[in-house]
Amino acid sequence: MNELVKTVADRVGIGEDQAQKAVEVVVGFLKEKLPAPVSGQLDSFLGQGGSVAEAAKGIGSKLGL
Repeated sequence: MNELVKTVADRVGIGEDQAQKAVEVVVGFLKEKLPAPVSGQLDSFLGQGGSVAEAAKGIGSKLGL
């Protein structure tokens, strides 16, 4: 998740503390809205510190994209 926080901070031009809060809000929203298997994959990905591209690919495949 650190890579995602850094990316948000850099692209939006905010501090990493603010980016961390923003990412937590978005991840919480996704967990509520996504089907349970995908939500679990999101938790697993964020816990392992994978890349954003890897997460998108994994989640996309679960959604059939």
